[in-house]
Amino acid sequence: MYCAARSVWPLAVRAMQCDSRRTAVPQPRTLLCTVCPCQVSRCRPSSPCLSCWLRRDIASGHFLHVATPRKFFTAASLDSMSETLKKCYVYLNQTSRSFAAVIQALDGDLRQAVCIFYLVLRALDTVEDDMSIPLEVKIPMLQNFHTYLYQPEWSYNQSQEKDRQVLQDFPSISLEFRSLAKVYQDVIANICLKMGVGMAEFLEKKVGSIKEWDMYCHYVAGLVGIGLSRLFSASELEDPVVGQDTELANSMGLFLQKTNIIRDYLEDQQEGREFWPQEVWSKYAEKLSDFTKPPNIQAALQCLNELITNALQHVPDVIKYLSRLHNQSVFNFCAIPQVMAIATLAACYNNPQIFRGVVKIRKGQAVTLMLEATNMEAVKGMIRQYTQVIGQKVPGAGSSGARTQQIVVKVESLSQCDRELMSRSHLSPIYLSLAMFLAAVSWQYWQTLTCSSEKECLLGVHNHEAPLDPR
Repeated sequence: MYCAARSVWPLAVRAMQCDSRRTAVPQPRTLLCTVCPCQVSRCRPSSPCLSCWLRRDIASGHFLHVATPRKFFTAASLDSMSETLKKCYVYLNQTSRSFAAVIQALDGDLRQAVCIFYLVLRALDTVEDDMSIPLEVKIPMLQNFHTYLYQPEWSYNQSQEKDRQVLQDFPSISLEFRSLAKVYQDVIANICLKMGVGMAEFLEKKVGSIKEWDMYCHYVAGLVGIGLSRLFSASELEDPVVGQDTELANSMGLFLQKTNIIRDYLEDQQEGREFWPQEVWSKYAEKLSDFTKPPNIQAALQCLNELITNALQHVPDVIKYLSRLHNQSVFNFCAIPQVMAIATLAACYNNPQIFRGVVKIRKGQAVTLMLEATNMEAVKGMIRQYTQVIGQKVPGAGSSGARTQQIVVKVESLSQCDRELMSRSHLSPIYLSLAMFLAAVSWQYWQTLTCSSEKECLLGVHNHEAPLDPR
């Protein structure tokens, strides 16, 4: 099996060396990573990664294999970590294909707060996804999950899900949650409460209207955007308005979630899930599954284009949100998934392959986006480029075409150069290295996304994951 980890390793090492050369007093660095599914590469015993250090084979003295390069920690910072926090970073890397890298690139204590936020929501999401839990047990668990954060001994050991370790060892996660500053605790507990209630609401009903589609996406992704924004502001790395403007933060999450739902039509159909709103698809077919039938392809494309047009309505909010950010690590964290999403929609628009197989952007294209999405003007240029691609693909027939063109014109206007926006065109060396690091990580992420079966990838199927979505 092809190992993405080995392909990205040299680039990550060069990024680390670049940082070390620019450090006044070089310090030994330890690499945080996940376990490589191919079982080929191995850590050096003299400098193991954190995950492998925690999994050392005492009898042989060997370390387990290494995989995706992550955020670099100094030896001093590892020594100061509690054992439970070390385990939390291991769980982060075990349970996230893409989120772990960008979390560990965040500055200061925001890194730990977002790590714990992710793990709490991952645990909540694992409960929702576990079909072995009876509804009479699952619904109160979801509704009361926020209270478990303050119960030191609470855990759940009956889950059958692949990420069940975050439930089995929830005491470690909740302990680190309670060690956070109260301002962080309040944000995480509040979002956990609202998300649990929302998940319970949608357990027994399908997404019908556009309003319900927006509400579902709000519960599973918009709330994540709101919570993250409040954490950004609480850390004082960003202005208070970032956390206060929940409408913009919600739009950030909705744009990513809708993109994933649109792209994953066929996968969801094959697994018996439906997330496209009935209010839209019922105009074009009697059943959502009818779109897979060749005679219905034109109707399917009209429905697809209408949903993409709906998602594009969030792009102006995305531009406004990103233009407010000042901290480079937060900007990268937020901007990269957004440009990936707009590129994905451009690939999906009016594309019949959505109903036949997998639609994806090229790996090289993904790496380019990650390398370049480090300043506002570059991001606006990418958004403008991909909305123009969509505008050029609008067919003559179709009820949503005129609306699509209106949004394209609006986005193009908003994404023109604005000298009043903070310029990030002159980046410090450390952020150039960070960009190289993120590009390296992207190889494994896109390798995972292209997997079509368990024979091709041992990581399993994805559940609409996006960097702002805990799934």
